[in-house]
Amino acid sequence: MARDFIARHVAELPKSGIRKFFDIVAQRKDVVSLGVGEPDFDTPWHISRAAVTCLEDGGTHYTSNLGMPVLRQAICRYLKRRFGATFDWQGETLVTVGVAEAIDLAIRAITEPGDEIIYHEPCFVSYAPTIRMAHGVPVCAETHARDSFRLTVRALEEKVSSRTKAILLNFPCNPTGATLSAADMKAIARFTLKHDLLLLSDEVYSELVYDGKPISFAAIPELKDNLVLLNGFSKSWAMTGFRLGYACGPRGIIDTMMKIHQYGIMSAPTLSQAAGVEAMDKGDSDVARMRAEYRRRRDFLVDALNRMGLKTILPKGAFYVFADIRSTGLSSEEFCLRLLNGHAVACVPGTAFGTCGEGYVRMSYATSMKKLQLAADRLSAFVSELS
Repeated sequence: MARDFIARHVAELPKSGIRKFFDIVAQRKDVVSLGVGEPDFDTPWHISRAAVTCLEDGGTHYTSNLGMPVLRQAICRYLKRRFGATFDWQGETLVTVGVAEAIDLAIRAITEPGDEIIYHEPCFVSYAPTIRMAHGVPVCAETHARDSFRLTVRALEEKVSSRTKAILLNFPCNPTGATLSAADMKAIARFTLKHDLLLLSDEVYSELVYDGKPISFAAIPELKDNLVLLNGFSKSWAMTGFRLGYACGPRGIIDTMMKIHQYGIMSAPTLSQAAGVEAMDKGDSDVARMRAEYRRRRDFLVDALNRMGLKTILPKGAFYVFADIRSTGLSSEEFCLRLLNGHAVACVPGTAFGTCGEGYVRMSYATSMKKLQLAADRLSAFVSELS
């Protein structure tokens, strides 16, 4: 028998529950997809044009491992302008290949075998696998509809131990659309400092908040030495294909993250970084325009789901609804498969985001109103058949 060369800790990881469904969807032309979390908007032209101009000017070479100085400066200006957060562009800011790389770098930079990292579920599918691949121990703190899927200090206190190194969280949240209030953030900050932990805050949806101004953990001065802010350009500026993100945090941690990035990636794409400068400095109105349209779509979809008997909490951020389908008597996966096969609408089972997602399905409203209306009609017909 041939030798098995696959690393056991990687072989044991599950494949993405999102991609499982969309490998099926890719084979069909009749499906209305409410699944992939990607803006349907094209990148605003003035942002894309900055990349084109960079190319025309010969900007096809490596940048600093940390990223272009002009982009790091723009990121720090943006964080100061939007959140009142202060970071040094020279030593506390790293440009990455999407926020996904920033998360991976942060976890690998701090994790030794056996270290526990608390994360919340439902959450984006990569969190627990990324912790495992760094030989850490993922510890799940569940969130629930009764708390509007907010992460509570009560849930964190139940999971913290002497081996806990960090907390990884994402608000506004994929998949629930949940947000945290300023009071929630301060409570979590106090918990973090009380237990001397590192807070890894994935704020890639921070601009997509529908009530009040966006807020950030980076605006809490006391957290300065215990926070790594993780963010990117994909969601708020519709720049998924640019693969551009960043991390801001304590110098020692950013320097360690840069070391891993240096050996594995070298630098984020130069053309993307040029576009990022334009987005940071001149993209506020683009975000506002897209956010207003997402809000209109959200209101339509939530109302439609509630009218057909699928109880849905109004999400306050991101561009997802997490619909309660328990009244149908179907499991999350069975609901999605039957909806896909019988009515050509694709959504994602809540269990793709953690076991406590059972009984829910995620639907993205980052698609046109026309498609949302068609999907709602098909969903209504499907739910009526189940009655």
